[in-house]
Amino acid sequence: MRILIAEDETIIRLDLAELLSRAGHEVCAEARDGVEAVALAREQTPDLAILDVKMPRLDGIEAARRMLDERPLPIVMLTAYGQEELVARAVEAGVFGYLVKPFRESDLLPAIETARARHEELAALREEAESLADALAARKSIERAKGLLMNRDGLSEQDAFARLRRASQLSGRPLKVIAEALIATFDP
Repeated sequence: MRILIAEDETIIRLDLAELLSRAGHEVCAEARDGVEAVALAREQTPDLAILDVKMPRLDGIEAARRMLDERPLPIVMLTAYGQEELVARAVEAGVFGYLVKPFRESDLLPAIETARARHEELAALREEAESLADALAARKSIERAKGLLMNRDGLSEQDAFARLRRASQLSGRPLKVIAEALIATFDP
């Protein structure tokens, strides 16, 4: 995985980069503050980001929020603070993992894998929701077009649908497109 690290303490950042490299990950960018992290996330498009909560110029939680506003990305937060308020802010921002310093390799690597897996699950759910929304919109258009044909031409529901389907087959266009064209033509 290509990973961005944002940590203002140089020694921790270097240790983290070495640990990740040993585990087979590529550290594609290192940031010293939240503003730099957001810019590097935009430039480097990492697969995952690890951000310290307390950083200069822009804290890690706000940096995470800005990154996620631009593109979905699994993010793990690192902090020396385990306060509930910070954890709640991180979760609200859309972060997938949270580790309290000092951490061990045995803590970090599972947190990375968990964040990546949860991110993939969420992406699949979003895709499914979009697909369902598209199907519902198509169904609504088709129902509306059938209603227009039934009212305008005195057709039964079955005959109106058959006419839409036939127009779709003859034109080689999806049923939804035919329905929307009919609605645009005949619905005031």
